[in-house]
Amino acid sequence: MTSQTGLAILRQRTFVDCDTLDEEVARTLGPFQDCTSNQAIAFAEVSKPEHAGLIDDSLKEALKLSPRFPGIGSIELAIDIAMVKLALKIVPHIHGYVHIQTKPNYSYSSEKTIANAFRIVQIFQYLDPSVDSTRICIKIPSTWEGLMACRTLEMAGIRTLATTLFTFEQAALAAEVGCTYIAPYVNQLKVHFEPGFVDPQKLLPLCVLVQRYYKAIDARTEVLPASLTSTDEIFALVGAHHITVSPGLLRQLSTPVSGTVAASLFDAERPLSVPELVSYANDEGGYQEAFSRADNGAGVAKLIQAITIFRSMQEKLVELFSVHQEEMARND
Repeated sequence: MTSQTGLAILRQRTFVDCDTLDEEVARTLGPFQDCTSNQAIAFAEVSKPEHAGLIDDSLKEALKLSPRFPGIGSIELAIDIAMVKLALKIVPHIHGYVHIQTKPNYSYSSEKTIANAFRIVQIFQYLDPSVDSTRICIKIPSTWEGLMACRTLEMAGIRTLATTLFTFEQAALAAEVGCTYIAPYVNQLKVHFEPGFVDPQKLLPLCVLVQRYYKAIDARTEVLPASLTSTDEIFALVGAHHITVSPGLLRQLSTPVSGTVAASLFDAERPLSVPELVSYANDEGGYQEAFSRADNGAGVAKLIQAITIFRSMQEKLVELFSVHQEEMARND
């Protein structure tokens, strides 16, 4: 029997990250290693009544900063500013990086993704010069274009996380281009948006396989499983480099655990065989063919689904900020 909390058990072997932009969660349940976020998390947070002022302030800041970022609309810039403002509140409650996701509409453009990443870093430096790039990690969807953007950014000293990752092929390329992290989605993103949907093929084994592959090839990239739906899934991944956990599951893990927890897949007596080293970074055609065939095309479908959902959440952010912008104009 044990009276340890689930978080204590998890932290013995894994860095725990909070998947939220809610400062109260980070403050009361932390400290955490990193803090991850995305457009869905940002929309949920800024929609809270107490953040109405943050939206208005971000719109005002966007007008001031717009000359620095030609070609970017004030609403898009204000959304980036608001996400950074929320992340800055969490910095005191973590030891490592705050993660901000690039605009999902740019997922198939390396150039726009790179520009977005530099813009996010510059906004951090403008709002709080004490938070330099060593505390910032940019989340980028794991398309070919996104991963090529990661390579450029990592060479420029900006840390990246390859997100919405569903296949070994994506993971192999992410390590080759030097990503700091990957975020394998254990469950399809739509489990969080479609009531009653249960992913029939959870990717728990992929997390173990990739981490062992990274160790075998001496990659510096770390595995950060995401899109988890239960504490059982989390305990099954004890031993992963990092795990990012949503507020609801963090609260469940913060209570004492009675009895023993499920064994971790990292402790399996029959470990998965590790693939040999593969190289895709200079072979887009070979990569795209391998990726399209992975899991009979399921990886491609899941990636498109995830980007589509994040784009819809970006659109909701635009609608929300537009309403505030109109109200501000009427009151002037």
